[in-house]
Amino acid sequence: MSLDSNTPRIVYMGTPEFAVAPLQSLYDSGVNIVGIVTVADKQAGRGRKLQQSPVKTKAIELGISILQPTNLKEEHFINDLRALNADLFVVVAFRMLPEQVWMMPRLGTFNLHGSLLPKYRGAAPIHWAVINGEQQTGLTTFLLDKKIDTGGILLQRTIDITKNMTTGELHDALLPLGASMVVETVQGLMSGQLKPAEQLDRFATHAPKLNKENSKLDFNRSPQELVNQIHGLNPYPGAHYSGYKFLKARKCDEYFENDLPKLSVREKHLFLDYAKGSIEIVEIKPSGKRNMSGKDFANGLNEAILAL
Repeated sequence: MSLDSNTPRIVYMGTPEFAVAPLQSLYDSGVNIVGIVTVADKQAGRGRKLQQSPVKTKAIELGISILQPTNLKEEHFINDLRALNADLFVVVAFRMLPEQVWMMPRLGTFNLHGSLLPKYRGAAPIHWAVINGEQQTGLTTFLLDKKIDTGGILLQRTIDITKNMTTGELHDALLPLGASMVVETVQGLMSGQLKPAEQLDRFATHAPKLNKENSKLDFNRSPQELVNQIHGLNPYPGAHYSGYKFLKARKCDEYFENDLPKLSVREKHLFLDYAKGSIEIVEIKPSGKRNMSGKDFANGLNEAILAL
């Protein structure tokens, strides 16, 4: 890759698979990526072998130098980062940065966020858009400031959420959009043609981190809202209740109201009946077992009714 000496220098920060495609697109566009910041290798699996992040794997393939701090305020890391003399930091699915880091480059630091800000500020924007039954969502690039997900908006792109789409499917649909947006944002900032627009806080909604409590099936929801919750938590962490994870479902016309939640089999299909109605369970994971279709699970029930 041939670079002019005046080409702005970029540091890219990211960790998971979602951050790999934007990194590759930046590299392919010819910008000068002088360093990668990603998490330290972690022990994983039964053998407790060290596992590197997807972004580190890609950085090694591309031959870009890597920093793996355990503490983003540690003096040695700050000095190494400053020595890269970057003009711009690009952040995709990384950690919250301290002010002394995001203030460092002259062109600022921008982040790619998985929603149309100011909607769904927070840790799980893709999940909550599906859980809440949104018909559209998108991506935003914005400049970091002192508060989480509140900085000036640079670019936004919209995508439809199709019927029965899971968070995993929406995540995959957003990948190419995010990759192109990161390149477009870098080019706009480098040329000076892209200016941040202030977010309007009165339109803000929140996407809190997912935990065991808020990923439990909520039987106060209507059947369609329960289906949305199931799809919004697929593939991770999975909508759970009574030792099962419910992965895919669909609203059905039948209405078998039951005061207490129960699984039942009707015409070789698996249903979840509860006080507000019924939904068909398309995919389920019993505790300690593999994922299976609702039909396969129903065959094992032999027309039984299973209280939850």
